[in-house]
Amino acid sequence: MGRNREPGISLALYHLFKWSVVSPMLHGYFRGRVLGTENVPKSGPVVVASNHASFFDPPIVACSVQRPVAFMAKEELFSIPVFKEAIRLYGAYPVKRKAVDRQAIRQALDYLENGWATGVFLSGTRTRDGKIPDPKLGAALIAAKAQAPVLPVSLWGTQDIFPSGSKLPRPVPVTVRIGEAIDPPKNSDREILQALTQDCAERIERLHALGR
Repeated sequence: MGRNREPGISLALYHLFKWSVVSPMLHGYFRGRVLGTENVPKSGPVVVASNHASFFDPPIVACSVQRPVAFMAKEELFSIPVFKEAIRLYGAYPVKRKAVDRQAIRQALDYLENGWATGVFLSGTRTRDGKIPDPKLGAALIAAKAQAPVLPVSLWGTQDIFPSGSKLPRPVPVTVRIGEAIDPPKNSDREILQALTQDCAERIERLHALGR
């Protein structure tokens, strides 16, 4: 968490929103199944890496891993009045997607130092089928700097929540599968980061292929 934030207040609001809105929607409206929670480190820094197909993915992932997760979100979202404050309260922080954003990386490390997990979508943006065709190195880089394990998480079904032309979320079934944590990279050499990133992406896609 950024050093200028108030962890106690932020955590209280985070948990209020999680238990009053996100959890009932995930387990009720979306009939959510969450598998592999035993793989989540109970304490210490962890980088949660996931596929991405819906705006609903960040709160679903955070609710599923049962730890506060701060997610990178594209900076354009922070220009929307009211919405920007809502996502900040839920731990989101802005990232520039066209280049390495050192400020976003620093914020991720701040969150890890304050006991949160940090979440990164390996694709860098939403994909229509939830696959990861071109995984980015952000999760591995943060893991290397923080010496934090990377937790692969697969989201299945979220790509159908908002089909083309729909104005309301559909009550589609959603399954979250959490894989075994991957040890952090020994250093930030590009080849090592690429190898871990590819390994993580392949693990997520194998979990995704299991379906419902």
